[in-house]
Order: sequence, then structure tokens, then C-alpha cells
Amino acid sequence: MGGAKRQRRINSILLNLALLILVLLWTIPTFGLFVSSFRTRLDIQTSGWWDVFPHREWQTVAVLDPNELGLDPNAVMLVEGAEGTFDELREGISTPDGKQITWVGNKRLGRIEVQEEVWTVTWDFTLSNYEQVLSGKDYEYTNTDGTVEVIPGDDMSAAFLNSLAVAIPATVIPILIAAFAAYGFAWMNFPGRRLFFILVIALLVVPLQIALVPILRDYNTLNLNGTFLGMWLAHTGFGLALAVYLLYNYIVTLPREMMESAFIDGASHFTVFIRLVLPLSVPALASFAIFQFLWVWNDYLVALIFLGGNPESKVVTMRLADIVGSRGSDWHLLTAGAFVSMILPLIVFFALQRFFVRGMMAGSVKG
Repeated sequence: MGGAKRQRRINSILLNLALLILVLLWTIPTFGLFVSSFRTRLDIQTSGWWDVFPHREWQTVAVLDPNELGLDPNAVMLVEGAEGTFDELREGISTPDGKQITWVGNKRLGRIEVQEEVWTVTWDFTLSNYEQVLSGKDYEYTNTDGTVEVIPGDDMSAAFLNSLAVAIPATVIPILIAAFAAYGFAWMNFPGRRLFFILVIALLVVPLQIALVPILRDYNTLNLNGTFLGMWLAHTGFGLALAVYLLYNYIVTLPREMMESAFIDGASHFTVFIRLVLPLSVPALASFAIFQFLWVWNDYLVALIFLGGNPESKVVTMRLADIVGSRGSDWHLLTAGAFVSMILPLIVFFALQRFFVRGMMAGSVKG
């Protein structure tokens, strides 16, 4: 008995350790991007994001003139107690007290820098990255040579509103339709119910990419291409199969006695659905809402095909792709834009996450 308990404890420790490693593998790069979104362009180009933590770094504490010291670059020189030739000083030599001596420049006009390793942090944070991404204001950047470069802004506020206009209806519409369908499959008898449900399950394995071209042709005929209505209908169709399946697994587990009592009292199917099924199905509805909202918000392919290249209707993912194409080396803008696109999905997930596990476990255990 003691050996079995010990083995279970070891297995639990190993499982928690593996989960901790997975969490760190996901969290550390994300945290690095988050920190980079507040750093200046120069800091990103010259140092890593981990420099925001205390670290040891070589800093120049003194600058010496070789001519004033009477040093001969063609011979062995003694500086701060360390000896070395010109080539050795160019590479850098260490003094007995741990300092670094480096010759910068040529033999005639060079200088000697004395560096000391000290504890430091790089906390030069700024909100200008987010201002440039959200407001579209021009940004003046001073280069290391003193020249001033004017960088045009990237206004993502319109794309943010477009994504909201697409994601909210494309989440609510399939939930409403799927809830009615799931209730019908679970509690109503009609001809072909089993066959229709099998067709719904079969649609789960059909990749949406094969439907893009036929739907695009139909949209061109109906003048829906490039409209938000076309996006709502497309995402509703692509998400209905999973929504019906998830909601059916939850609704079918509701107590039969409760449903029969409502029918005996004279309640219609619509009344039972509105008054009983919907309030009791909130965990499953919230679980699918998380899936659908994240899918629609992060979608790029469907938006690119059905909305096209119209600048006025671009969503966040399309706008972010434009920034990647035009500012591939400006990490301070890319990271800020990425976290702007992540804000709302994070809010939705944390607001509904308490229902998430309950909804995912729906129908998995009966008894």
C-alpha cells in the first residue's frame, strides 16, 4: 500500500513538472514580446529583452588619451597595470583588478577605454510604440549618428473596430442557430433526425479550404463579396458543425424528469428551450463562444478572401500582416501591434474561463 501511494506521488510530481515546463515554454517568449513592445527601437536593436532584469554589463568608466600617457603603439604598452601590444589592446585585455582595457580607433587618433563590469538594468520603457500603432501619428526617431528620421504611424484603430464588427455577430449567430439545432436533436423526434446528425458530425472533418472558392463564386453572384454580412455567414457556416456537436453533448445530459415535468405542465418546446435549456446550458454556450470568438478574431485566410484588399474593411490580422510586410525589422512596432490584437481575446477568455472546463466536460461522464 505504501509503495502504491509513493508511486502515485511521484507520478503526480512528474506530471506537474511536465505541465510547468510546458507553461514556461509558452509564457517566456510571450513575456519577451510583451516587454519588447514597451522598449525603444535602439534598445531592441542593441540588446535582448532579458536585459530588463538585473545583469552584469561592461560600462566605460574612463577614457584615456594614449598621447598623454606617452604610449608607443609599436611597442608593448602598460595601461592600468596590464601589458599588451596594440593588436592585443584592440581585442581587449584584462587588468589585475578585473577591468577591461580596449584600444578604440587607429594608432594615431585612437583612444583607450577602461570598462568595468557592473550590475545594471535596462528600463527605458516607452508608450510611443502603442501610440504609433494605435493613433497613426508620425514618430521622430533619432539615429545614433544624430540624424532624425520621421516614421509614419500605423493606425490600427479602424481595423480593431472592423474585427469587432466581424467577430461579435459571427460568434452570436452560430451559437443561437446551433442551440436550437442541438435541442432539436436531443429532445425532439422528427424524420431523419439520426441521418441529419450524422451529416453534422461528418462536416467536422471537412476542411474549410475546399469551400472557399465555391462560396466566393456565390458571393460574387449575390454581391456579398467584401461585406461584413458575407463574413458573418461564412463564419457561421464554418462553425455550426462544432457548435451543434458541443451543445448537443451538453443538452442531451439534462435531467429527463425536469423536461417531462415541463411538458406535463403544458410547456411547449420553445418555452422549455427558452426558460430551461438556455439558462442551464450557459457553460457549454460560453465554451463555444470562446472557441468561436478566438477563431474569428485570429482568422486571416477567410478575411483575406471574402473582404479582399479594401483598406476600409481590413481586420486586425490583415492590418498586422501589412505592418509585418512594411516594417519587418521594426520589432518595437510589431510587438506592440501583436499585443493590441491580443487584448480583447484575453479579456474574453478570462471572463468566460470559469465555464470553459465545465463546458468541455459536457457529456463525457454519465450516471
